[in-house]
Amino acid sequence: MTVDAIFEATIQVLLKGGMQGLTTTRVAERAGVSVGTMYQYFPNKQALVYGLNERYLDKLAARIEATCEAQSGAPLAQMIDALIDTYWKAKTERADVTRALYRSVAELDNAALVHDFAARVDRATEAMLASASDAVFADVTRTNLTLAAVIYGTVRNAFERGLSSQDAEALRAELGQMCHAYVAALGRD
Repeated sequence: MTVDAIFEATIQVLLKGGMQGLTTTRVAERAGVSVGTMYQYFPNKQALVYGLNERYLDKLAARIEATCEAQSGAPLAQMIDALIDTYWKAKTERADVTRALYRSVAELDNAALVHDFAARVDRATEAMLASASDAVFADVTRTNLTLAAVIYGTVRNAFERGLSSQDAEALRAELGQMCHAYVAALGRD
């Protein structure tokens, strides 16, 4: 599909030259399409990067939703581990791409994109947490917000710091412990 080729070419150009090196002409050449074809899908560089990030977040949300559905009714500790594992794996499978995308959104007005992603993922994770077989939360929305901020923020920070794989894995283990300690300290009903 042409859009897939354009997105993959965009990733390759971003990896090679960052946002400064990204032009629609370079992407079109890399994708093997004409600039005119590019403009049929994306009128400018910002629309292209926005579309790439939108697709990335859509796929990430789908993975989180699938995890939440699979964990429905499971013990809380298992849910937390599955959520961390899903998010971590999604971000580290192509770590170079994740880093490039984090850098690319700095120049975009992506508030609506992030809001839509967060709302979609929050619905899934709140429903999962509410279904825990061994916990009832006084305020599942607040608990979910805290867990999401800690998990997503920690993973992003790991990428921004460029941690070694050893340090990243140690951080991942600590992240799990922190989330488990948090929910244990809530004094669930």
